[in-house]
Amino acid sequence: MFEQFKAKATGVGAELHRFPTRSDALDFILQFLEREGMADAPGSRAVWAKSPFLEGLERRDLREIPGLSFEVSRQSAAQAKFGISQMEWALADTGSLVQDQSEVEQRLVSSLTGIHIALVPSGNILDGKSALFSRINPHTSSYIAFITGPSRTADIERVLTIGVHGPDRLLIVFVDELGGETA
Repeated sequence: MFEQFKAKATGVGAELHRFPTRSDALDFILQFLEREGMADAPGSRAVWAKSPFLEGLERRDLREIPGLSFEVSRQSAAQAKFGISQMEWALADTGSLVQDQSEVEQRLVSSLTGIHIALVPSGNILDGKSALFSRINPHTSSYIAFITGPSRTADIERVLTIGVHGPDRLLIVFVDELGGETA
């Protein structure tokens, strides 16, 4: 299913990476942020929403990196270049990511920043929506978000424009060590 997801997601402009461990994924993310110009200045910062990926990591060391913040607000996300969040599922048939974004910080980092880095447990790639809907509890899920590639619209004179209503880049980072349902 990974190859099917990869084909669909890259077909709509997402960038895909896969790592065996959280450590490998974290190294990649930090190198990417540095290479893309993360700094402690408006328009260059990164905001990282609370997620299972961060559990057990020494966030104190990460907090010392200039420009990286774990305090997410509407203002900090709107002024950030990078937003990092963890998604719950990936749908192979559409190349979409799915997340219960009931917590507002998840929505902020995935929609207000210019570049969204989405972390996904490699074992949570599902065939499609039927498999997904059997896992979502409507009584506890109040805000389900589907993300398929970078933000795009063709509303104005049918001209395709990227990044108008959200990030203009989507990096999807699969992490085998995070497990998942099908790992």
